[in-house]
Parts: sequence; C-alpha cells; structure tokens
Amino acid sequence: MSLRIEQDHARFRQIVRGKIRQNLRKFISQGELIARHNGKTVSVPIPQIDTPRLRHDDRQLGGVGQGDGNEGDPIAASDGKGGGKGAAGQEAGEHALEVEVSLEELADILGEELELPRIENRGKSRIVDRKDRYVGIRSVGPDSLRHFKRTFRNALRRQLSMGIYDPRRPVIVPTRHDMRYRSWKTQAEPVANAVIIYMMDVSGSMGEEQKEIVRIETFWIDTWLRRHYRGLETRFIIHDASAREVDRDTFFRTRESGGTMISSAYKLCVQMIERDHPPAEWNVYPFHFSDGDNWSVDDTLQCIELLRTKLLPAANVFCYGQVESPYGSGQFIKDLREHLRGDDRIILSEIRDRDAIVGSIRDFLGKGR
Repeated sequence: MSLRIEQDHARFRQIVRGKIRQNLRKFISQGELIARHNGKTVSVPIPQIDTPRLRHDDRQLGGVGQGDGNEGDPIAASDGKGGGKGAAGQEAGEHALEVEVSLEELADILGEELELPRIENRGKSRIVDRKDRYVGIRSVGPDSLRHFKRTFRNALRRQLSMGIYDPRRPVIVPTRHDMRYRSWKTQAEPVANAVIIYMMDVSGSMGEEQKEIVRIETFWIDTWLRRHYRGLETRFIIHDASAREVDRDTFFRTRESGGTMISSAYKLCVQMIERDHPPAEWNVYPFHFSDGDNWSVDDTLQCIELLRTKLLPAANVFCYGQVESPYGSGQFIKDLREHLRGDDRIILSEIRDRDAIVGSIRDFLGKGR
C-alpha cells in the first residue's frame, strides 16, 4: 500500500512539474511567485488540477447509486433538475490548486525550460564544511550505528571456537563483546562559494516599472545560482551621481532622483571584491541594471577602463542589463558594445519589458560560467 501511495505521489509531482513548466513564462513575466516566496519554498498556483475525493450527502435523497435507477440515467437531483443558478455557459470551469515547491526544484524546472547549463565553479571559499564519513569499525558505539554483519560474524566465530555452535539448530546470540559499530571521521573541506553584487541605477529616469523588472529578474537569477552554490552571498549597490551599499529592501524601494555617474557604482564594486571576495576564493557575479543614461562620455570611458582592468578579470562573468525607459537614452550599452566587442567575459542584454525577462535570464546564465 505504501509503495502505491509513493508511486501516486511521484506521479502527482510529475504533473505539477509539467504544469509549472507550462506556466513558467507567465510566472516569470508577472512576478507572481515572488510574493509567494517563503523561506526555501514557493507556493505555486497550479490551474486545472482538481484532486478527486468522495463527498457524502447527508440528506439521504434518492438518485443513481441510491434507490431506483437504470444504466445510462443522467446524474441529477431527485427532481431531475439541476441545482445550479445562473445562465448556462460553454466554457470549462477553472480549478486551481496551490502546491509547495522547493526553490531547488524550481531552479531545476527553470534550467530545463531555458536549457541552462550547469555552472562551472571556480575557486574555493574560506568557508569550511565539515562532513562525517564512515571509515572503519570499532567495538563501542550507539545502536543506530551497529554493524549487524560484523556483529553476527564475531558471534559465530566465538561459538565455533567454544564448540557450542549446533548446525542442526543454528541459533546465534551475540554478546556485548561481539558487538561492532561503524566508526566515523569528521573531515573538513572547503566549499565552493559565490557572491552576487547587484548594482542598479536609481536616477530620475528609472521608474517603478523598471525597478519591478529588475526585482523579478534578480529573484530568478538568485534561484538558479543558489542551486549551484551552498553559500551564496548577495550584496546590493544603488547609484545615481554617487553609489552606496544598501540592503535588499532599500535596493528595490528607493525612490528615483538625481543624475547618473555609473563609475561610482563600479568603483564601489571593485572595493567590495578586493576587500571581501578575492577571486581566487570566490565565484564573483556582478550584475548592473540601468536605463543606459550616463553623466558624460568621460565617465563612460572610466567605466570601460574599470571593466577592463578590474571587474572583468575578477568576475566569472559581468552582466549588464539595460531596462528600456521612456526617459533614458539607452546609450551606455552601445558604448560597451563598441569598446568591449568580442570579450566573452561581459554579457549584455536589453530588457524592453517584462516579456523580455526570460530571454535576458537566458543571456546571462546560458554560458554556464
């Protein structure tokens, strides 16, 4: 019975995964899952799945299955009339079921749908993970680690050596001295670790819709990278004419104002990497989102120099996403293409609207670096 229940549950999970894949692009573009995110799981509304169940009627009325009835009779109320209200319609009813899905499983579905490769880790972090490995046998230990085969082998040897073993009645009773237990050794090993440094332009040309697009995209980027790194640290930089580090809530809720000097964010990002996240020990992922406006050509040239000499050599990959804004010129991505053409360490993506988020995620993560 338990095996059949497990098989049914596995089949149901397969159906759920299929429904999530069918609706994944809608979830991504609308940001529906972000509001349902709770710790390590996400509550996903799955349409058109109705779990079957028996429902007993306590009114004791007649009908098919109770009282008179012939094969082929329609199922209806006892008076033969439907009990519903309102006019008849031709569309099927919509049923929704909310299921809990882990972020790991959601990341796998995202990778399957967007055909994302696995990340190639580089470097080892200073974070050390301790694992218990079973490496031998000892004569003392808890019952949960008892080695039954070794225990009964010792008991058999003892009975044979004492001449009390009867092959016609092969009863083996271990004593305390026969007991053997698995022994373990705690080993320390470094764990591949990563840091994402999100930078966002919060100048006057970046509106609420542009920041919502960034918020949705960063959620899915986080979900995918957390699948590949046990420890993923996330840091946030906002900038207009100057840059500063903030928490996640401030990153997405800061009201737009001021001019734009992109180099201020890049300088702060370089400081973070050099001080806290050396590339030999960390996988570094800087992401910058802007509408493409910058203060001057000189500042743009300074950004390109910082990218060439500091950021690109330190990062697994540097990702720049340009969110289309009615107030932004969109010039910065053109300058990056002109000066850094052919450098595969930088990935550029234009995000016109929410429907372009899926393509942008594939642009950023599709190389598996």
